[in-house]
Amino acid sequence: MIKTMELQPGVVLRCFTDTRFKQGCLSIQFVRPIKKEEAALNAIIPAILLRGTQNSPDLRAITLRLDDLYGASVGVLVRKVGDYHTTGLVCGFIEEKYAMPGDEILQPMIDFLQELFLQPLQENGCFCKDFVEGEKRNLLAAIEAQRNDKRAYAADRLIGMMCKNDSYGVPRLGGSKYVKQVTPENAWSHYKELLRTSPVEMFYVGSAQPEELADRLKTMFANIQRDCMTLPAQTPYCPCDPGQKTESMEVSQGRLSMGFVSDITIRDPRFVAMQLCNAIFGGCMTAKLFAVIREKMSLCYDIGSTFFGSKGIMTVSAGIDFDKDETVRQEVLSQLKKCCAGEITPEELESAKEAMLSQLRGVHDSAAAIEGYYGSNALSGLSMTPEDYHKAVEQTTVAEIAEAAKTLKLHSVYFLKGVE
Repeated sequence: MIKTMELQPGVVLRCFTDTRFKQGCLSIQFVRPIKKEEAALNAIIPAILLRGTQNSPDLRAITLRLDDLYGASVGVLVRKVGDYHTTGLVCGFIEEKYAMPGDEILQPMIDFLQELFLQPLQENGCFCKDFVEGEKRNLLAAIEAQRNDKRAYAADRLIGMMCKNDSYGVPRLGGSKYVKQVTPENAWSHYKELLRTSPVEMFYVGSAQPEELADRLKTMFANIQRDCMTLPAQTPYCPCDPGQKTESMEVSQGRLSMGFVSDITIRDPRFVAMQLCNAIFGGCMTAKLFAVIREKMSLCYDIGSTFFGSKGIMTVSAGIDFDKDETVRQEVLSQLKKCCAGEITPEELESAKEAMLSQLRGVHDSAAAIEGYYGSNALSGLSMTPEDYHKAVEQTTVAEIAEAAKTLKLHSVYFLKGVE
């Protein structure tokens, strides 16, 4: 069970007490409405913070600090959750009962996180130029790696087409154009803005009692002059004109991405029915798209669907031969019509339910998985516990799944093909 406490205005701590793991997990994130002008800065700042502090001025010194904490880890955490962009750090550390007698872990870990957040190494009153330039190269390489993954590239291009009027179309890491514009000065200015105005989300998984942890964390940002913004409520999909786009690259396999929109979001009581609809349609290995279009008709190399509950968007992605574009499109629509008509076999329903229940059971497999599930859902608006979710999955009927399917409307199509 999650216990939520407000440590100070705009600073929230969520605790999941669990004694099963040898490692605890603590994440600290700033939350902001996602904007294309800020996304690259949000993505790069935690990486810069991890390059050095006033007391640990380089990566070697930081590594030695973590080694002293029994090999603890600290990593960058950048998420896109509906209309929100989060940026911060997440750490993993051994539970004190597994350390040598008398060795403290939790408090030194919190102290080190506070140092990373609030005492970055400075140069001329802002971030060190070498740190900024190095992380710009890393971020540009990460963006380029996404472009080289044609499946991810096509999916991102489709979301960009569908979300021209919606902030959800802003890339999680920002665009290359904005990364190149980052300087030590504007990064430092944005870092100060994050500290001053952003709501802070802390999430802890481990054996420490929530009240004890709250006492340890309540002073972390207490000395910062803050004027915390109020986050706008999460919104459903903001419509734009549908589109179809074909792009040519030197690729050996075409990538077809089809986007559908629905009025069902993660905050809707019909959400579980839509999740099952997605699983039956294309979200698992026994889904209609895989069983028919790939296995039976041999029209594609891979195919599947994904439902983005924060916005009510479903996408279908397929790797196909260049000349199979129209055939696959029509067959995808045909399989969706079958879902709308309730043409779902007992075996399909059982397989979809078991796939979802397996995912839910996996939520509690590790401290990191717990942090990811509950931390994201707290911001996106899903109020169900995994237990409630489990019960809802078991009780959902074919008729409810068919009604959810009927809300899906084809919006845009993106096709990546080879150069003629």
